[in-house]
Amino acid sequence: MTRPFRFGVNMMKPTGGAEWRDKCRRAEQLGYDVILVPDHLGMVAPFPAMVAAAAATERPRIGTFVLNAGFWNPALLAREVATTDALTGGRLEVGLGTGYAEAEHQRAQLEFLPPGGRIRALRHTAEELDRLLTDPAHTPQTEQRPRPPLLIGGNGDRLLRLMAEHADIAAFTATAGYENGILKALTPGQLDERVAAYEGFAAHRDVPAERNLLVHFVEVTDDRHATARRLPKIDPGMSQEDRLTLPVMLFGTVKQIAEQLREQRERFGISYVVVLDGAMDVFGPVVEELSGT
Repeated sequence: MTRPFRFGVNMMKPTGGAEWRDKCRRAEQLGYDVILVPDHLGMVAPFPAMVAAAAATERPRIGTFVLNAGFWNPALLAREVATTDALTGGRLEVGLGTGYAEAEHQRAQLEFLPPGGRIRALRHTAEELDRLLTDPAHTPQTEQRPRPPLLIGGNGDRLLRLMAEHADIAAFTATAGYENGILKALTPGQLDERVAAYEGFAAHRDVPAERNLLVHFVEVTDDRHATARRLPKIDPGMSQEDRLTLPVMLFGTVKQIAEQLREQRERFGISYVVVLDGAMDVFGPVVEELSGT
């Protein structure tokens, strides 16, 4: 089954109250389906920001993209989730990740675990959220039943397995992080392999998860080749052909970008696309082109 597209915008830039409300209303006007908030020190606190986003808008859902599991006690997080879901009329989606910024853990005086420990912490958080929020005795109760949708993001096998077991929305990072300031973006062939691995882990599921992708760069242009040559923070040795097809880089005319997203939905099953707030207006015409399809 081909899912219709959904589009989210991740609000990375901290703003004050009036500016925040205006920004969220602008996202709604442009047709975005989800207003998302990250979980980093130096940015807005996610839960009050989501409540404010929901109060300023009528249609979009709101969500975290993504909570750092290392920052949260599961029982306290379940209280935040349930309260926010109730206050927003059941519009909440909960995104979870392992956390990757060691400096933020140091600032918060929290232990920064090795990768395996962070994945175990994420698993524990996901399992506890599911247990607590689906318990009829838990208070406060969520508006959505049995609980708000859970998004988990990742790339490696252990995270893909965790996504297959617990996520209603499987978020493929399609990158292998940064190295010396260079984004290690996956080519379509490399993403094929990651999607195939996930599908193997998820073969037992009765209900397939929605699939998500975070886009790192958007530019509307009539000259795709010129843009490909100057893509920011990309390995200078990457071939022009690979640059033109990177799943996390969208550039071309509005119709070319829309066609790339249709092709990626057909190839990878990815129907839920998130852009960063700096690209919100630029990507708006693509949202209009593809909404409802």
